[in-house]
Amino acid sequence: MLKRSFAVLALLVIASMILTACGSTGTTTGTQAAPAAASGNVIKIATQSPLSGDQSVVGADIKNGAQLALTQLSGPLTAMGFTVQLAPYDDMANPDTGVANAKQIVSDPSILCVVGHYNSGVQIPSSEVYHSAGLANVSPANTNPTVTTRGYPEINRIVGRDDVQGVVGADFAASKGMKSVYVIHDKTAYGQGIAEFFQKEAQAKGMQVLGFQGTEEKANFDPIITPIMAANPDAVYFGGMFSQAAVLFKQARDRGYNGMFLSDDGFDSSDAAKIAGQELLGGAGTFYSTVSGPASVYPDTAKFITDFKAAYNHDPQPFAAQSYDSMAICLAAIENAAKANNNQIPTRGQVASAVRALKDFKGITGTYNFNSIGDPTTSKYFVIQVKSADPTQWSSNTIVQTLDIAPPAPQQ
Repeated sequence: MLKRSFAVLALLVIASMILTACGSTGTTTGTQAAPAAASGNVIKIATQSPLSGDQSVVGADIKNGAQLALTQLSGPLTAMGFTVQLAPYDDMANPDTGVANAKQIVSDPSILCVVGHYNSGVQIPSSEVYHSAGLANVSPANTNPTVTTRGYPEINRIVGRDDVQGVVGADFAASKGMKSVYVIHDKTAYGQGIAEFFQKEAQAKGMQVLGFQGTEEKANFDPIITPIMAANPDAVYFGGMFSQAAVLFKQARDRGYNGMFLSDDGFDSSDAAKIAGQELLGGAGTFYSTVSGPASVYPDTAKFITDFKAAYNHDPQPFAAQSYDSMAICLAAIENAAKANNNQIPTRGQVASAVRALKDFKGITGTYNFNSIGDPTTSKYFVIQVKSADPTQWSSNTIVQTLDIAPPAPQQ
């Protein structure tokens, strides 16, 4: 009996080893295996943006803009015999979540391109994963210079940069006669970065920077408003997202601050009006710079706006139109790479090369060419004034300045 028991145990151990070698469908941890080559006829394009949490109003429309483009523009790939699918991921505006998602994305060999992210602080570490896997990434919204200055051949964006946008904001404040400013930021790569660029240009323009402070506070800004009120600056600049800035601006107005509020494209969301309401219209007004004007400002977006509203029952939020174009670029690059690969599914490397090789690509928000590090060769920058406390009227805010500016020359 003892010998038989040992024999049975040995068989069980061997069977367990065989099952382990074959793998399982459950969640695994540890070192990630390299993805196998794509097979069959399925091509996927992933999106990453916040689909939950307080930034989801913009993040969901980044996904929606990409979905609309895939639905409308994947015909040539379908005609070649491919099935094209969207693979949406919720990065929750969180770097750790974005990186975890990125690892899942690169492990799926059918994913050949990524549209995203919304937050530069999420995009930068996530795109390290894309770069390691040779996976093309086209960003509709990320503005921190580091996105492209790393020189990764897979990483591209179709919007401008914060080292230009911060200057645009400071130049505008100076042109409006602001002599002093108090600068607040959200401590993220995006918010702190653009605040630093704003501060540098403000000082170069002769403005007094009476304070420079980072905060992760989202509800009670009294400890920050008290020194602002004591300093009495002509303007308050916030580098970061609307979910913080709108609360700060509302509370500062309620405390009696009557100067100018100024922010960046992270402020550009209809939820800013939902949070702060009439307080955005008081004092010297509320303004924000952005690399993404309202969809209606672009000459070729009329059909997009109509189709988007029909599909999702609301006007597109900022960056939805840019997400449409980012998806269009992914689709065009995959099509070109497939044709060059005898109408077979191309490799990720072929797709990444095809994205960068596109010339005079005509999207709905502009005509795009990429420089050697993945920046568009020229970008639009806007300064916009909040004109209504009604969130449904956010896209009708007044554009007070429009600029076309080339990016800084790539460093050799």
